[in-house]
Amino acid sequence: MREIKTIAVLTSGGDAPGMNACIRAVTRSAIFHNMKVIGVYRGYDGLINEEFQEFTSSSVSNTIQRGGTILKTARSKEFMTPEGRKKAYDNMVKNKIDALIVIGGNGSLTGAQQFAREYDLPIIGLPGTIDNDLYGTDHTIGYDTALNTIVECVDKIRDTANSHDRIFFVEVMGRDAGFLAQNSAIASGAEAAIIPEDKTDVDQLAEFISRGVRKSKNSSIVLVSESKHGGHGGAMYYAERVRKEYPQYNVQVTILGHLQRGGTPSAYDRILASRLGYASIEALMEGQRNIMVGISNDEIVYVPIQRAVKMDKPINKELIDVLSVLSL
Repeated sequence: MREIKTIAVLTSGGDAPGMNACIRAVTRSAIFHNMKVIGVYRGYDGLINEEFQEFTSSSVSNTIQRGGTILKTARSKEFMTPEGRKKAYDNMVKNKIDALIVIGGNGSLTGAQQFAREYDLPIIGLPGTIDNDLYGTDHTIGYDTALNTIVECVDKIRDTANSHDRIFFVEVMGRDAGFLAQNSAIASGAEAAIIPEDKTDVDQLAEFISRGVRKSKNSSIVLVSESKHGGHGGAMYYAERVRKEYPQYNVQVTILGHLQRGGTPSAYDRILASRLGYASIEALMEGQRNIMVGISNDEIVYVPIQRAVKMDKPINKELIDVLSVLSL
């Protein structure tokens, strides 16, 4: 096994609160073990375009509390091509980079898996996404902060819903996974959540109308995962259905959008990001490669990147029952 003297770290895909805390932990843990750290700007595009900067301990000072990512981020179309990945690899060889740490979500780690398959480089993935949809880890960096942001927004929307006797459909991120919608619905006391995982023959809207809206409850809030099927799904789709099928109700839509990505990371996300960043360097020193570092039952775990991105992360069906009972 070749000694690792220089590592590169990048953030890719959608930004998530806590990414800076993770960059900080990776940088300082590597420096502690006498490794050189190269910060790569703008994700995989930065690898291709050689946007490199050596990071010192002071480079990450005063960053743990900042949202977004100091390394910037991008979704790289060029890295999806063999030619783009060859450029990225050549730049790593040119700069004597021995290992790569990628902080990102499903698409970012899929790119890391492809890169690792083609070139003999140790790559460690760290789960940075507000969607919490990566298999093998209980939580992803940014999820807790996004959840708290959604709950804060819904609490404020509730005031208007109650004042005007309205049904509000609040759309949140997570087009393939309903963790944000389901858990924010429970935390905010919402009446229902419409999520991709709740795939039954029952019409989720009709079920909500039949049990969730009753004479004693003139206002309701429904959390809806954004749709990946264009107009069929998402808050606007369900609101239009209510207007046509149940015209007696006053319905409004709020799409939280990128509001969910921003803000100061929560204490939990800062601690999680710090633990995972530290663990990524420990994993490299153990000779690990092509794994995602996650957390399960509050313990650090190593998951093959292929499993993390290919396996569907199941939502706890008990959460659906909890919301159903408590929203009566």
